[in-house]
Amino acid sequence: MQKAILFDLDQTLLDRNTSLIKFVEWQVNFFQLVSQENKQAFITRFIELDDNGSVWKDVVYSQLLEDFNIKTFNVESLLGSYINDFNKFCRPFEKVPETIQKLYNKGYKLGLISNGKSPFQENNFYALGLKEFFSTIIVSEAIGLRKPDIQIFEHACKELGFIPNECIFVGDNLKADIEGANKAGMKTIFFHPDPSINSSLADEKIHHYDQLETAINTLENFIL
Repeated sequence: MQKAILFDLDQTLLDRNTSLIKFVEWQVNFFQLVSQENKQAFITRFIELDDNGSVWKDVVYSQLLEDFNIKTFNVESLLGSYINDFNKFCRPFEKVPETIQKLYNKGYKLGLISNGKSPFQENNFYALGLKEFFSTIIVSEAIGLRKPDIQIFEHACKELGFIPNECIFVGDNLKADIEGANKAGMKTIFFHPDPSINSSLADEKIHHYDQLETAINTLENFIL
């Protein structure tokens, strides 16, 4: 029986933390925002203000300009660079491309559900080179629904031609991804690259994409 696997984007397929650091390093150098001696402090403060992507960057840049007394650039110009250039630094976690292609070749229907702005998140996903394997790509702003609302999960499953209890969701956020997908009736796999971080809420947990197929095979035995 063909089945569907849906994924979150940030910190699930996309190694956002590493990608963001690479982008900020580039932006500091390209715009010469601060002196070299203040470069690391700027990057650290950016990551802190970003709060794992929960704070939109107009707020982040506004605070950074104030903290580092930057007068040569405004929020709009730096935000514009973030929107246009961040995708150039987007990288997947190790073994994501190979694993996704293998699942696709085995006949799984694949989908993406990401909270965030559109088309910003779509462009970040496209940068990973996985678009051809995915049958549906859903970004919250584009459809007016956000995880953990069960409606966004139900919508994605319907797009793939399945009902929720025939689908598995892979994500890193316990509230938005795991709890939301569970409430929608899906099986869940919690992903985190740090083996010390686990979740009792998820049906399965993985710390590397080498483990994903095994987790999927285990859950398939429980899917109706």
